[in-house]
Amino acid sequence: MKVDVVSLEGKKVKSIDLPVQFSEDYEPNLIKRAMLAVFSHNRQPYGAMSRAGKNSSGKLSRRRRDYKGSYGKGMSRVPRKTMWRRGTQFGWVGTFISGTVGGRRAHPPKVTKNWNLKINEKERKKAIRSAMAGVANQGKLMIVEDKITTLKKVKEVKDTLVKLGFETDAVKRKRAGRGKSRGREIRYKKNALVVVDKNCDLLTSLANLPGYDIVNVRNLNANLLSLNFDLPRKCIFTESAINVIDKEKLFGVKK
Repeated sequence: MKVDVVSLEGKKVKSIDLPVQFSEDYEPNLIKRAMLAVFSHNRQPYGAMSRAGKNSSGKLSRRRRDYKGSYGKGMSRVPRKTMWRRGTQFGWVGTFISGTVGGRRAHPPKVTKNWNLKINEKERKKAIRSAMAGVANQGKLMIVEDKITTLKKVKEVKDTLVKLGFETDAVKRKRAGRGKSRGREIRYKKNALVVVDKNCDLLTSLANLPGYDIVNVRNLNANLLSLNFDLPRKCIFTESAINVIDKEKLFGVKK
């Protein structure tokens, strides 16, 4: 498959052949599996406080002659704490165990739980090739000359993206639910993914544009190349990034 290489003004410079990695069959189910693996590795561990529900004393003697004991009271063996007393008469409230108000949970979530999902290496690489093929086959792939990596100012990047036919005004959406009160009220619509082959000035200048992502070609994954489990994302590859994919045979090659 031949694809045009365009300049920063959006004009055709030449045509090049895409590497064989872009000719993989498009398989949304495999891409979904790889994306779920990426999501699981980004999941933040959480768990209950180690002393949650255990901060009150629930000791209560069951022996016959112990003072402040429950022997002969006709009551169950639920751990209890003393709330009031009148001579040798005591008022107790259940505590500590999971069946009582304010007690601990029976099986609380633990920080040590491993949420990571595994995926075979060959499947992961095939998912990346499949996502790249989806981007190319649905006309969402653009190859730009390497001069774009030298842009240092955000204004220059914005002007270039407009000439290439991309939006630079971020589309804001209000998040539903508790996220509004936790510092993440606004969501930005995802725009194009920019793929480069080395550290460059564009890494910092493009990072200031909401909705855009930039990544080294060697760090590509199925999640970055897709907007949803079955929706390829618009991508801007530099010419050098395409050459690296071909020369270094990244993500395996279909045999």
